[in-house]
Amino acid sequence: MTGLHHFTAAQQLRALRRRKFTARRLTEHYLSRIKRHDQTLGAFVTVDPDAALRQADHADELLTRGDAPPLCGLPIGVKDLFATEGLRTTFGSAALKDFVPPADTWTVGLLRDAGAVIVGKTNTPEFGSTCYTENDVTPHPSVTPYATERYASGSSGGAAAAVAGGLLPLAHASDGAGSIRTPAATCHLVGVKPSRGLVSSAPAVPYFSASTEGPIARTVEDAALLLDVLAQPAPGDLYGWRPKRSFTSTLGEPTGRLKIAVWSDPGVGEPHPEAEAALRRATSALRDLGHKVYEVALPARYDQSVRDAIVNWFGFTVATAVDTSVPPEQRHLLRPYNRYLDSLGRKLSGTEAVQAQAVIANFAGTFLTALDEYDIAVTPTTNGPAVPIGYYHEDDDVEGVPDRMLAWSAYTPWANYTGQPAVTVPTHQDADGLPLAVQLVGRQRHDAQVLALAAQLERAGLWSDIHPPCWNK
Repeated sequence: MTGLHHFTAAQQLRALRRRKFTARRLTEHYLSRIKRHDQTLGAFVTVDPDAALRQADHADELLTRGDAPPLCGLPIGVKDLFATEGLRTTFGSAALKDFVPPADTWTVGLLRDAGAVIVGKTNTPEFGSTCYTENDVTPHPSVTPYATERYASGSSGGAAAAVAGGLLPLAHASDGAGSIRTPAATCHLVGVKPSRGLVSSAPAVPYFSASTEGPIARTVEDAALLLDVLAQPAPGDLYGWRPKRSFTSTLGEPTGRLKIAVWSDPGVGEPHPEAEAALRRATSALRDLGHKVYEVALPARYDQSVRDAIVNWFGFTVATAVDTSVPPEQRHLLRPYNRYLDSLGRKLSGTEAVQAQAVIANFAGTFLTALDEYDIAVTPTTNGPAVPIGYYHEDDDVEGVPDRMLAWSAYTPWANYTGQPAVTVPTHQDADGLPLAVQLVGRQRHDAQVLALAAQLERAGLWSDIHPPCWNK
């Protein structure tokens, strides 16, 4: 079974359909790699080998009959913020460490219908509230396989660590302020945050929808394969819409000469030299492809009012999550940062919560107005390489956590608030081999164009097929 993880997800699907190997063999291969490497990488919260092998056997029956849905037999992980019927879902919280949901979320149902083999739940911080993946459910934080003393970011850190380490061919993830894009950046992967409404959040019906689900993958094609499955609106979704064609069918189509805005200012503090190096390499490649690149000023900075509004809104959402899911007698088990956010959220009046939302909406509108004449915006994804474990000092300076997180991840949140599609692609490694990346942000509902541009950069050799030390072990 050695070497099956070297194939991309698309290659594995084609091989499964040709019966070059079975879904059971492929699933056993990944389960073996999880057993071998997960204690180091911290990629999973829960793994269910027996259920995964039952799903794989069913996939083999469908493949033998020639009746295979699009992801039939492909192993995948589901982020542990999303309910999976009969499979433990902790939301990264020790207060919910034994919770087993009675039903799937909408997107998990889509994955099952597509024939994916769900091997387990990938690691996430408690309620997904931080850009580092560390919790009190698992003994190890999620780390980048390129430097296992450094975080794989968050909140989809487990998903990124699993794909980069060869523990999964691709992974389901979600992004509320960069939580797909920054983990992909630290792990030399492609991460896609779709436009608002492309992937349904059902059964939740959010009024102010900043977070969305999407893929983390090794290639643009692999990411598009998963996005095609997820891009099916649920009935009653407030923002739901459907693309005219599949994303995989449009990856190779010409985009024309795009007008691209570029900036390196993170909006708080100064740009890291390695972030600027990642951007320069991408900018050069875009010009070589014939696109028109314009260096522009950052549309809006994260001033104190914006930072306060973002933290207040996170407080409101965490307090809501705690109220609806954590029994009062279990709330002492919350991590320090979420206790802080919960307390902050409970102090907000309804008026203050709406005011925070209004400040964020105005901030987003400034970006949309400034970028209206451009097809794409390109920035670094993170303000420097992955940071060391313990960097955020949650235990001894909890009130300083938001500013430390924003200083490193400031490039990503604005696209969540505008609802624009954003794709992270790897572009650079520093002298220590740590990956860095840029994000391509497109017009609302122009996801196909952003993915097509990412595919152009991939074909042009902007990033190489490199792997971390554990890949061949």
